[in-house]
Amino acid sequence: MVDVTDKAVTERSARAESAVHMSAEAFALLSEGNNKKGDALAVARIAGIQAAKKTADLIPLCHPLALTKVEIEFELQPEAHCVRVRSYCRLAGRTGVEMESLTAAAVAALTIYDMCKAVDPAMEIGPTRLLEKNGGKRGHWRPGGERHD
Repeated sequence: MVDVTDKAVTERSARAESAVHMSAEAFALLSEGNNKKGDALAVARIAGIQAAKKTADLIPLCHPLALTKVEIEFELQPEAHCVRVRSYCRLAGRTGVEMESLTAAAVAALTIYDMCKAVDPAMEIGPTRLLEKNGGKRGHWRPGGERHD
């Protein structure tokens, strides 16, 4: 693990997203809340939050973090039969929360897959990506590497 003892404690946050692409039938059941296994989005929200909290147990060399906020949101895209999963993680600490946010989005997407796979085992997950991060040496970062202070 990287030694972060001498780093300043700053407010840090990260946003990530993933997507689950599925058949029209699976999307209809999911969006109407008629999935046989129950409310997939509610379960996926809890799974994403739990995953963020357990990231250090899942990803080698990640620091265990005292997260102060984890949020999971879903955007249903009916025309594409897609669910976009967005996560937001925040804390005051010495290291960033990118991995927690990415893990939250990925596990929420995997949970949607698990709950809908009986209807559509050909679902696809992805891309999963970091949308932005704040705090630390880089300040405000977005894809493309641009810094926004």
